[in-house]
Amino acid sequence: MNYREIPAIFLADAPGLDFLNSVATPVDEPIDWIADGEGLLSWLEQAEFVPADVIRRIRGEATPAELDEVAAKARDLREWFRTFVYKRKGRPLSAKDLRDLEPLNRVLERDEQHGEIVIDDAHSATGFAFHMRRRWPAAESLLMPIVEALARVVCDEDFTQVKACEGPACTLLFADHTRGHARRWCSMAICGNRAKVAAHRKRRKEESAG
Repeated sequence: MNYREIPAIFLADAPGLDFLNSVATPVDEPIDWIADGEGLLSWLEQAEFVPADVIRRIRGEATPAELDEVAAKARDLREWFRTFVYKRKGRPLSAKDLRDLEPLNRVLERDEQHGEIVIDDAHSATGFAFHMRRRWPAAESLLMPIVEALARVVCDEDFTQVKACEGPACTLLFADHTRGHARRWCSMAICGNRAKVAAHRKRRKEESAG
């Protein structure tokens, strides 16, 4: 199925895990929302990882081949980090895991950010706030907010509550932030509802057989 036919999925409660969910099977066929450069730009805009004006500028300045190359790097990063998460979900991270995160640190070293004082009357008692602003010198800089989001999964999320949806054919991951940590599905509207329908059919079949 073409990724342009359906909006990207954001159900993980953690932006870095939403990035891992940029390939999924929401209906019957798998969809990769970053299958090419244009798909990557669209996903980054939908995820609000990159400002819309930056997306427009990079779309105008970079060639399709350059954008496709960045998308390929993003897919490689996605599958590498998916392996990291699947190996460790459900248990706390430890100091020895840092060695396997070195690829993230190597990319983060190339990030171009600087601090800036800005007006913030709504959220600051002083009327000012300190924000980080990122420079976007080339198409490859599109990888930086992705890597930052993955790093924040490691640093901010309790891996004992990082879960995979229990839907039989579902590949989506999420961070369980519910009070009782009882979340089982990517979404009650998708896999949760499918499970309820399947359980109902099973009961009806058992009742008929009895």
